[in-house]
Amino acid sequence: MPDYLPTKPSSAWVMFTYPNFGVAAVMTAGGIYFMEASFSAKGFYAMVSLMLVSSTVAIVKSVRDAEEATRLHNKIDEARTEKLLMEVNTSRA
Repeated sequence: MPDYLPTKPSSAWVMFTYPNFGVAAVMTAGGIYFMEASFSAKGFYAMVSLMLVSSTVAIVKSVRDAEEATRLHNKIDEARTEKLLMEVNTSRA
């Protein structure tokens, strides 16, 4: 049995994260909109903000995928080891 079992996030946590993201996005957009800068500078900050969000999502997905691949690889190794142990035990009997 593995020592680490992933848990599903609670509905309260999910309900917290969506509004949290929404509030942060609105505050960022409002800050850029009301900033005393040229239109091109505001556009630059808006693009940087969107790129930051998209790159954050991409890196989180990459880290999660790597963890899941490692976990799957470990399960395959464990299954092979179990199979070998069972073959050794049946050959001794």
